[in-house]
Amino acid sequence: MPTHAAPAVEARGLTKRYGDFEAVRAIDFSIARQECFGFLGVNGAGKTSTMKMIYCRTTKTSGRLDVFGMDAAAHPREIKARIGVVTQDNALDPELTAAENVMVYASFFGITGATARAKTAALLRTMNLEGKERARIAELSGGMKRRVAIARALVNDPEMLVLDEPTTGLDPQARLAVWQQLLDFRARGITLVMTSHYMEEAARLCDRLVIMDDGRILAEGTPRSLIEQFAAPEVLELIGIDLGALRVPLDGLVRRQERHGEITYLYTDDNAALLAHLASSGISAPQHVARPATLEDVFLNLTGRELAE
Repeated sequence: MPTHAAPAVEARGLTKRYGDFEAVRAIDFSIARQECFGFLGVNGAGKTSTMKMIYCRTTKTSGRLDVFGMDAAAHPREIKARIGVVTQDNALDPELTAAENVMVYASFFGITGATARAKTAALLRTMNLEGKERARIAELSGGMKRRVAIARALVNDPEMLVLDEPTTGLDPQARLAVWQQLLDFRARGITLVMTSHYMEEAARLCDRLVIMDDGRILAEGTPRSLIEQFAAPEVLELIGIDLGALRVPLDGLVRRQERHGEITYLYTDDNAALLAHLASSGISAPQHVARPATLEDVFLNLTGRELAE
């Protein structure tokens, strides 16, 4: 869990422009050491641009960005030595084996010879890739490739692991395996910084997160606090029923009401009580979904569209 040490990352007014396009718009956030912090949003929200500034792939246009207490623009070499990076595309060499991909990367940090071989073997074991050391990348499944990329990012014993969409494109079983390994790293004290557009991934892994859209941060908090603030514990979806037009009294049972397309979303503490009240008011709901609220609802209420676009 997070400690009270100085932040691993701190940004104030952080802005990134590419020509006339403003990808990141004066955002503020702070990431504590030893926590998992997430950037949640659709593609194009500004998540990847923010991550690239954190791991010193690109420089800020304006604002302040400190990583481990150092200005990211002034100390990129020192910062890179202390972090591991897993980009959206694995960027593995298809002509090399799994072990060779890790050892080549180790050489960038001055780790060679028997030390590199031992470290590579240990990391591939950690990522449950025993027996695949000599397999070429083209021979591995998508989940295995992702785990090789994570093993490579750990070769310099980083204090912080930066992961851009860590499980995009993986099947459910492979995704669960990666999630468990990331939780293990957090338990060992590694700070995790990740982007995602998967609500379940963010809810499972992140201690705190920000929701981004159009280069801005719309909300920040724990998954639970965001759902409490912008949704409710439960949501009732009514399909093809406009309660506003019917003027149905809701008697304080609904915290928030939204209508998107043909669906009315009723955010409530108790779906069963709400359905009973609607029935007593003469409203039958033959097409409805009663479920717990999620970060998807938070994003929908903040932006007016679904997270999975």
